[in-house]
Order: sequence, then structure tokens, then C-alpha cells
Amino acid sequence: MSTYDHDSIRAVQWTGTHLRLLDQRLLPQRCVHVDLDSATEAAGAIRNMVVRGAPAIGVAAAYAAVLAGRAAWREAGPDWRRAMEPALQALADSRPTAVNLFWALGHMRQVMDGLPAEADPEPALLAAAQGIHEADVAGNRRMGDLGAALIPPGQDVLTHCNAGSLATAGYGTALGVIRSAFAQGRIGHVYADETRPWLQGSRLTAWELVQDDIPVTLLCEGAAAGLMRQGRVGWVVVGADRIAANGDTANKVGTYGLAVLARHHGVGFMVVAPTSTIDADAANGSAIPIEQRGEEEVLELAGQRVAAEGAGAWNPAFDVTPAELIDAIVTEKGVVEHPGGRGVTSLLD
Repeated sequence: MSTYDHDSIRAVQWTGTHLRLLDQRLLPQRCVHVDLDSATEAAGAIRNMVVRGAPAIGVAAAYAAVLAGRAAWREAGPDWRRAMEPALQALADSRPTAVNLFWALGHMRQVMDGLPAEADPEPALLAAAQGIHEADVAGNRRMGDLGAALIPPGQDVLTHCNAGSLATAGYGTALGVIRSAFAQGRIGHVYADETRPWLQGSRLTAWELVQDDIPVTLLCEGAAAGLMRQGRVGWVVVGADRIAANGDTANKVGTYGLAVLARHHGVGFMVVAPTSTIDADAANGSAIPIEQRGEEEVLELAGQRVAAEGAGAWNPAFDVTPAELIDAIVTEKGVVEHPGGRGVTSLLD
């Protein structure tokens, strides 16, 4: 068995002419791909959770910049830079917490800056976007091997939200570690939180693992403490949407609580994310913007209200786990163990 088996899903694709996204809002009942021909459409898809997961958002945004460049060249010729700005701004505004979005757009802007005004920007932008895409898959496989090496054989794991192929260009970050560890015989089973209110764990992670023949059991977030107390898991393995310089990590809401539980029960806590997720300008977690989403996501389920009329809801999409509660941050450039004492900026050198 290859270390990179159990990897059949791709959420972001370039067809040769346009951006194709697997609509993750419809999983697991329906597997539907959406073809997008404009950056404005792509920004809406990012904002509305057609595509989600910081690395996947970054790759999608890079391809969206290609679409923006194509449209701007057709519309404005040598004035294509000015014509691209509204589309690039719409992309930047689509999800404020996922730093990979801004990293990808920044990379595409560097490419733009190196082009003459009289040149059609599409070929160079497409090459850059494809480079980001390919590097993400390669980096995920590297992280998978590095993270798997930290898990002693015979320990099962718990994960939260979805940090797999659906959240990346392929293979996954947290699920990349799980894929590698499963292929190496280190783990035999995965426990996955449902991840309310969007249920990424039950709709996405469980679906993804079932597709790739990795045994998975779902649990409500409130059951995680009991699972740990019974000694059923040795590690919690999660992804990240932004990591501050000191190692504080923003991830899907509920991650912080898992870290507290893991520390109390002596369970390892691993964050797996590419270095593009590190925000060196954010000294600590208090500098990370936390997206607040609509009340209806909590008050309703599939469009049907389930909460009492008159009740309100607080709906932060993310929370911040202090570095002191993290045992290892795994990136494609290496591993920082116990980042609370050293931070993660050494990985950016």
C-alpha cells in the first residue's frame, strides 16, 4: 500500500477554461460541481461556503484572479490592472479569517507587478495559480508524513471540522496526517466531531473518509470529553485558518474547547497547516479577525427553524486556541513542538 493511497477527492479544479468547485453545501446527499467563469462568481462561492477550508480558498482565489485577468484584458487591454481591482477586492472581502486567501492574492499581485501593461496577464497568472495548486498537494503530503511520525502505532485520533482533501487542493492537512498514519498502520480508526452549525464533520469529513475507506465514527461535540476520559484517542488532529506568530491558532469554532479537554486528559493536540497559514504580522491570537456569521445558521437547520421564536444566536465561525495548549504545529517546512515557548516564525525563514 502506498503512503498516498486513500486520496481520491479534489474540491478545486481548473478545467482548462474555467474554475470548477465541488459544492460542499450539498454533500453528502449530492455530489455537484459548479463551473465559474468570473472572479465575482468565485468570490460569492467562497463567501457562501461552496468552497471552504483555508488552503482550498487560497487555491480557488488564485484561479479566480486568472478569470479576473482574462476579463480585464478583454475589457480594458493595457489598462487591465485597474480593471482587475474590483474583482480582487471582492475576493479579499469574501472570508476575512482565512489568511491563505490573502496570501494567494498577494502572490498573484506579485506576478501582476512583474508583467508589462501591453501583455495579456492570463498565461502568467494561470501558471502562478497552477503552481500554488501543485505546491499545496505536495506540501500536504509532506505534512502527512511529518505528522504521522508523531503518532505511536495503536492510537486512534479525533478530528474537528474538515481539514481534508475537501479543504485543500488535495490530500488534506489534518486528514493528510490521518491518511498517512492510516496507510502506515499507526491508527485504525478516526473519530470526527459533527462540527455545528454547518456540520462539516458529519457532512464532509465522514463522507471523505468513507470514500477513501478509512473507518470513521461521528460524535456530537459534547461527547468528546467522555471519549477522551475512556482513553479512546491518543491525539486530536485539526487544521487551521490562521496561525499567529506566537503559535496561537484560529480554527473552526469548537477547536479551543477540544484543546482544553485534550490537555486535561493527557491527549496530544496537533495543528496541521501550511506555512501560508502563518500570519507573522499577528503577534498573538488577539490580532486574528474572527468572522461573525448570520444568526440563521444556528437558529435554523436546512432552512427550517429549530430554535424557539424570539431567541437570538451568537455565531463566531472560529475560535483561537492558545499556543500553550498545542503540542505540535506541523507544516510542510517542519514541525514545531510545544510552540507556546517559541512561536512559529522560524518556519518562515
